[in-house]
Amino acid sequence: MNEPLVILVDKDDRQTGTAGKMEAHQKGLLHRAVSVFITNSRGEWILQRRALDKYHSKGLWTNTCCTHPHPGETAEESARRRLSEEMGIECTLTELFTFIYKEKLDSNLTEHELDHVFFGVSDIIPVINTCEVEEWEAVSFNDLHEDIGKNPANYTYWFKEIYENVNRHFLKFRNKIK
Repeated sequence: MNEPLVILVDKDDRQTGTAGKMEAHQKGLLHRAVSVFITNSRGEWILQRRALDKYHSKGLWTNTCCTHPHPGETAEESARRRLSEEMGIECTLTELFTFIYKEKLDSNLTEHELDHVFFGVSDIIPVINTCEVEEWEAVSFNDLHEDIGKNPANYTYWFKEIYENVNRHFLKFRNKIK
């Protein structure tokens, strides 16, 4: 089977080419990614713990799902696809912001991504894909924030980088619908 391709981009998110997923992570090439954050109607965050056989960040807690868009696929299409594939959830998604990060990971890999961050609300009980997700939980922001402070090594790098920014957007969203 051929290695999946990721979309290489410049800092302005203009496509510059494609590369194999492992090649991009081995060489630290900037590529497009998607992170999805879902809360339920009570405001609890739906988190997943990454499967223990993932190629990096194994067994760490993170946002509801994340992925790399396929060539020809928009970031939103990718977010919807992966949310369904990993968590069995379909809902309306809103793109909140993008950010770039670069971090050395385990297995001599480097994550260098321009990440499109999406948010949605759903009360669907996740049906996890156990090839991707070890387990899931619904947690309040306050409990999450406290646990990250006490146990930062239990969470993925990118999640720790953006969860507070996502929460600020969530609070604005919630105030608009009240």
